[in-house]
Amino acid sequence: MKEKQNLKSPRLIVSGGGTGGHIFPAIAIADAFKRRHPDAEILFVGAKGRMEMERVPKAGYPIEGLWISGFKRELSFDNLSFPFKLMSSLCKARKILKRFKPDAVVGVGGFASGPTMRKATAMGIPVIIQEQNSFPGVTNKIVAPKAAKICVAYENMDRWFPKDKIVLTGNPLRNNIVSVENLKEEGARFFGLDPQKPIILLVGGSQGALGINKGISAQLHKFKDNDCQMIWQTGKFYIEQAAKEVEAQNLSDRVKTVVFIERMDLAYAAADIVISRAGAMSISELSLVKKPVVFVPLPTAAEDHQTKNAQSLVDADAAVMVRNDKTETELLPAVFDLLKNKEKMSDMSENISKFARPNAAEDIVNEIDKVLGIS
Repeated sequence: MKEKQNLKSPRLIVSGGGTGGHIFPAIAIADAFKRRHPDAEILFVGAKGRMEMERVPKAGYPIEGLWISGFKRELSFDNLSFPFKLMSSLCKARKILKRFKPDAVVGVGGFASGPTMRKATAMGIPVIIQEQNSFPGVTNKIVAPKAAKICVAYENMDRWFPKDKIVLTGNPLRNNIVSVENLKEEGARFFGLDPQKPIILLVGGSQGALGINKGISAQLHKFKDNDCQMIWQTGKFYIEQAAKEVEAQNLSDRVKTVVFIERMDLAYAAADIVISRAGAMSISELSLVKKPVVFVPLPTAAEDHQTKNAQSLVDADAAVMVRNDKTETELLPAVFDLLKNKEKMSDMSENISKFARPNAAEDIVNEIDKVLGIS
């Protein structure tokens, strides 16, 4: 524990990233910590070339990058460089820690969090793990025995982590997601859509979702027979194809293609129904905004945890699920059927809201403060 008098201006490192599912919780934690401790110094540590190197500075925080990437399970030329990247990242992480002198390190998952947390524990710096998923990553499982606290979003995580270190907090969300009620018209207008007609929001994650994109492409023509609209987040690899398909079918007035959605608050506000992967952060956000959702779990997720995530909501009548290999025949029909059943949509909205944990970021900061001895 740090002495209270030594923490008038606490110093915090937040490490991790790679995807929006890691970056947005990291920023939410930093924002909550800064609100409580305005004089705090916060530094992010990410992976060079990954999206955090752009997103974090936009959020107003400095970031340093490590030369690190994941180890691919299949044979890959990139794996040959992994040992060198790891050593480089461990060395740089140590230099950053020695120079910045943080009072604690928060690891949110992603490539950069491993070297940073491992060096921090070796140097006697308290580490707080924030695990978003029901099936934790390898790095978090390795670091967990030496962590001061482990903040989780799911129950029964003592299968993976020391029970006495676990705190159930939920997943911290982007600040502008907290309240999207009464913004339906503003959201629709922002995306150039008619607020009087049903709007589908498709979010495939920060990188896009190929299986979902293909499912929409296969049945895009059905929009002509259904008086509804769509915000289609394609990801950067599918945007050109999607835009051409929409234009070819004269649907540009009702289907809006975007690479990435900056104003997710307005996208959620505009939506009557959402199509989404079943990652932990997506579920946390959708629970908070109370939107009916059709989940398409990513089949390659570790231990198929996205299917397990989605099934828990389906069992609670809080969502609908379509398998990734069935999107081209079943996805849009399921969405259109749901749009016609207002009573079911209302029930789903109510039921999914029971999974929400709106105070997750503040609860995590409570745990950081306890570790620092300033609670």
